[in-house]
Amino acid sequence: MNIIDMARESGMAVILDARIGREEYHSVCGSLSALEKFADAIRQTPVNRKTVSERRKRPLTRGLK
Repeated sequence: MNIIDMARESGMAVILDARIGREEYHSVCGSLSALEKFADAIRQTPVNRKTVSERRKRPLTRGLK
């Protein structure tokens, strides 16, 4: 499950869903209780160690010029 779907299922609203070139942009908002549900869902999601280590290797300025 992707993080945007997790936010929606937690009761948050996606108010921006756009793509510019290859980059995707999303903005979500919601109540404090929705944020708590989202945090709980994230805590219960198993971590893929390979994905986490690959993210750390990426430069922070990816996509910026």
